[in-house]
Amino acid sequence: MNCELYLQSLENKFFKYFTIEKNIFIKGIEINIFAKYFEKTGRTLITQRDVIDAFENYEYCFIKTYESISLKEIIEFEEFLKNVVECYVKPHSEHMCTYLTGVMVSKESLTDECVKEIKKFKYSKSFKFMLHGWCDVRLIAADLFSNAVITNKAGKSVKKVYEYAP
Repeated sequence: MNCELYLQSLENKFFKYFTIEKNIFIKGIEINIFAKYFEKTGRTLITQRDVIDAFENYEYCFIKTYESISLKEIIEFEEFLKNVVECYVKPHSEHMCTYLTGVMVSKESLTDECVKEIKKFKYSKSFKFMLHGWCDVRLIAADLFSNAVITNKAGKSVKKVYEYAP
């Protein structure tokens, strides 16, 4: 499968709901597509100004392409995702959750040890005993050679989004 078509497919899926930036550097790593989503919901009493409570949800997607993915590159990308939590997650009383989704797009097939590493990756963080919300990190690898999508446990809920459908 063509990498450019796959990235265009993802961009089309994100277009309505996400703010998209292309080819930017974050923490010294070039990200091909960076997509941001924000939603604020709340309950009111009688008028819009009588707010009982409000909840904020965020999602940040970091999509990076590779010719082939090695175990070393996966570990580096995992560390990158852990480090960007400090930059993008701003917990406060109305913060509910933030999802950081890292997508590695490979033009060649993944090795078994790479697949194992992706599946075992886990990172989540709660803030002030979850009173200020939580953060989950999803790791997804799109293998364009065999047309497969591999995710960690947190990423299973969004796996269908990253599968290519022409």
